[in-house]
Amino acid sequence: MQRFNNLIGGVSTPPVSGQWMPSLDPYKNENWCEIPDSGPADVDKAVAAARQAFESPAWAGLSATARGALLRRMGDLITENAQRLAELEVRDNGKLLNEMLLQLRTIPQWFYYYAGLADKVEGAVLPIDKADQFVYTSWEPLGVVAAITAWNSPLLLLTWKIAPGLAAGNTFVVKPSEFTSTSTLAFAELFEQAGFPPGVVNVVCGTGQRTGAPLVAHPDVAKVAFTGSDGAGKAINQAAAGMLKKVTLELGGKSPNIVFADADLDAALAGVASGIFAAAGQTCIAGSRLLLQRSVHDQFLEKLRNMMQGVRIGDPFDPETQIGPIANRPQYDKVLTCINEAREEGAEVFWGGKALEHPSGGLFVEPTIFTAVDNASVLAQREVFGPVLAVIPFEDEAEAVQIANGSRYGLAAGVWTQDMPRAFRMSKALQAGTVWINTYRAVNFMAPFGGYKDSGLGRENGQEMIKAYLQPKTVWINNSTQPPGNPFVMRLN
Repeated sequence: MQRFNNLIGGVSTPPVSGQWMPSLDPYKNENWCEIPDSGPADVDKAVAAARQAFESPAWAGLSATARGALLRRMGDLITENAQRLAELEVRDNGKLLNEMLLQLRTIPQWFYYYAGLADKVEGAVLPIDKADQFVYTSWEPLGVVAAITAWNSPLLLLTWKIAPGLAAGNTFVVKPSEFTSTSTLAFAELFEQAGFPPGVVNVVCGTGQRTGAPLVAHPDVAKVAFTGSDGAGKAINQAAAGMLKKVTLELGGKSPNIVFADADLDAALAGVASGIFAAAGQTCIAGSRLLLQRSVHDQFLEKLRNMMQGVRIGDPFDPETQIGPIANRPQYDKVLTCINEAREEGAEVFWGGKALEHPSGGLFVEPTIFTAVDNASVLAQREVFGPVLAVIPFEDEAEAVQIANGSRYGLAAGVWTQDMPRAFRMSKALQAGTVWINTYRAVNFMAPFGGYKDSGLGRENGQEMIKAYLQPKTVWINNSTQPPGNPFVMRLN
């Protein structure tokens, strides 16, 4: 069985404890490799390497333009290695090779974008009303950043953190999910090839408890950038707050996908299917609540039934496959538990509703659609993170907004309508960090991404997000040749 090591200070490093953990291929439901089961000692080594790199002239002495050149080279290397990296992700999490290849061929755009921004962050000279003072501001990196990523799109989610963070001049310790670590380890090796000094990017593998918690609590970590569940995010935020660390948290969602009667129903159908069944529903932006206007409720569900009859479920490496397996055993069990609980609550199974026996023995769950769903029910309020859709009817625009906003989450929302004034009203009324009109599940390096309410803190992507990895400094220079005033009084004017 193939065995992977941590990457610390540019060196492939086995865990201090000598302990390893298996990584599962969810399509075959069998272990295919081993990753380090790291602990606090490994975290200490990685943070020390990142701290040393942050302070070394090899990194700290680089100009912002030089950092941008390294990021551009990294983008080129990702393109050259896209096939290998995509295949590792598919082996670890069962997502479609079609999607993983698309992600890996697009990820370089983030590196090119932030490479261009690296030397565009400018301070300012302040027009202070004191003739004898010269005052200016500059932006400086934070230091060591802990990046903790989820298992559904490991490299895309890491890129959202590491591209702006490196452009800003920080160094990183990355803790990937224990379910999907191999692609991150292979990805991290490319940084040295691109010319980054050793220790600028380090990777320690392991569980949240043994590896993630000591990383968050480490005194030399200045910021934590996390993608994952809201429960884990709240625990990280609480731990970081006790040490006044900065955080960026991209957490869960229970996003509404709202279809009005005047919508192009065929386009909406594709958007609804994409929103909940792409990636087997294992996305934070999954449109897991389908809000249907009553006048088209039955018609739309019939269209959805017809579509589901032709869906291809199976091998994620097969280009004809449309839905792959659930990524890991705990998530598989959780999805099936949620389906059973929804039945007990009184929701009605319109389609699917059980585990799918597949010849591969993989972790498959039937795409499942529930009707007769109350928006106050557990099914409508809890993030399932699987191919489970809750259908809720509504009468008019006001009720649609009320239902959509009736959730502790606020990551994303979709609206399907050909009434543009309504589209603008809905985009303003919906409590969500991203609102898609007549499309769904679209992201871009230029577009800020993040959530309202329990869906997180801060944003990722976009021009301003580089400042989430910087801190301002104000410098005062006294030009006066006159004796100072009263030394016991603050100078306010």
